[in-house]
Amino acid sequence: MQIIAPTATVIFLYMVIVFFIAQMKKDNSIVDIFWGPGFILVSLFSTLQGAPVGLHKIILNLLVLLWGTRLAIHIYIRNKGKEEDFRYKAWRETWKYFTMRSFFQIFMLQGMLMLIIGLPIFYVNFSPVADFSTFDCLGLLLFFTGFYFEVTGDLQLTKFRKELGNKGKLMTAGLWSITRHPNYFGEALIWWGIFCFALDCSHGWKTLISPVMITFLLRFVSGVPMMEKKYEGRDDWENYKKKTAAFVPFLKFL
Repeated sequence: MQIIAPTATVIFLYMVIVFFIAQMKKDNSIVDIFWGPGFILVSLFSTLQGAPVGLHKIILNLLVLLWGTRLAIHIYIRNKGKEEDFRYKAWRETWKYFTMRSFFQIFMLQGMLMLIIGLPIFYVNFSPVADFSTFDCLGLLLFFTGFYFEVTGDLQLTKFRKELGNKGKLMTAGLWSITRHPNYFGEALIWWGIFCFALDCSHGWKTLISPVMITFLLRFVSGVPMMEKKYEGRDDWENYKKKTAAFVPFLKFL
């Protein structure tokens, strides 16, 4: 509780600011742009408030900075000049008491998820300095494997969509030929890598909820199911779905 309370306060204030920006722009989907930077803020805050800093913590915080910055820039460029994302637009058109529901069901909910998923980050930063270990090596391997899947998947999809002849078609080449969501799979791996850094800390295993939560959300809630819903019933989609794993490459049952 001692490390959670101050971090929760920072996240709450951050999401309140993002909420007001979104209301002024009449676009709740901008919350996606602020997702990555929110973790950078958590990282910075917990570093400044926590225990002495060593190589173990420096590397972890640099990884968070790399991931959060890249993700924010990617989403900003992807959404620039476009209308509100279809998911948020659908909620705007169907929710009663839209502003109030948006505050709690979008911004405060994401803030709560940010607190839970970011647990390994501030747990490490509030802990005594730890030596660089085998867990950290595993964490780096998982992080950069996930980062490769996320970045490469996003770049391949962006390039595919820019070609006029591909309008309305499905992306099924590159990493998209071995998993229908290489970027989501990569995101999950990134957080399993970050979790490994917490294993050097006393009771660091308790932060396991972080990678489990993000993996569950991406695979079964806000990631794969929500994105795939709009393709249901298309012949090309159903054929692609039969041949390609949904999440973990090559493993169709996952």
